[in-house]
Amino acid sequence: MMQLPGQTNFYKGKVRDVYTINDKHLVMLVSDRISAFDVVLPKPIPYKGQVLNQIAAQFLDATKDIVPNWMISVPLPNVTIGLKCETYPVEMVVRGNLTGHAWRTYKSGKRELCGVPLPDGLKENDFFEKPIITPTTKAHEGHDEDISRDEIISSGLVSKEEYEQLEKYTLALFERGKDIARERGLILVDTKYEFGRIGDTIYLIDEIHTPDSSRYFYIEGFDERQKSGEPQKQLSKEFVREWLMENGFQGKEGQEVPEMTEDVIGRISERYIELFEVVTGKTFQKHDVNYAEQQRKLEEIIKELK
Repeated sequence: MMQLPGQTNFYKGKVRDVYTINDKHLVMLVSDRISAFDVVLPKPIPYKGQVLNQIAAQFLDATKDIVPNWMISVPLPNVTIGLKCETYPVEMVVRGNLTGHAWRTYKSGKRELCGVPLPDGLKENDFFEKPIITPTTKAHEGHDEDISRDEIISSGLVSKEEYEQLEKYTLALFERGKDIARERGLILVDTKYEFGRIGDTIYLIDEIHTPDSSRYFYIEGFDERQKSGEPQKQLSKEFVREWLMENGFQGKEGQEVPEMTEDVIGRISERYIELFEVVTGKTFQKHDVNYAEQQRKLEEIIKELK
């Protein structure tokens, strides 16, 4: 943990360290820590923080015409500086396909998710007729919980007017994300957005369209795999969860995280770099963090913040 000029708060999340400056700005360091099944794994993944931070920055920049966002600058590959917003207590999960949690709910026989009716006759990974929003409550620890639009509004978590605006922003961001993904030969399957506000202005906050917050499928071969009932080819953090499950770990009590050998760590790091290059269309430039230099540079930048 650093001490930065004007620091008024510090929050250590699963994978990020967030410094509040003068109760007005945030300095977010995206670490190489990795979590799965709500557990932080014992060893970091080289360059993972840089991958996530730079993907998020690219997509925040590509969507700022839709909704203002919190990002001011990315002074270092693993650091974003932005505005401190009052966070809405819900996450806006949007789904274009019947995948993951939505599929598990559907497979169990239920035909409603977060108050949204689901039609009969769908197979895993099928497209919905149009994207659906399945919000969750925002938990600081443990699992987020599903909640419906009506429950959010009736409980006063978010006012009706504001929630309707969040829905509009969510669907517009998802459409933009799908368009960009399509150019890269990908389908943006599902993702989540977080919002905050300063005064009466709503801001998009946190990361967007990263492989930790989103799921991508490859377009090539998608229809053939659906017809034959094969699993879809994914581009997401799912490969980490699959490795853990293959080795007997799902985050349940009494289970131990399997040994993370140098070979395993190296392969996970390589997959994250591959994710970066496919999603962004750019060549990844490795940046090794010099912590003393990082603090010095941040101190200089913070002094210039208005």
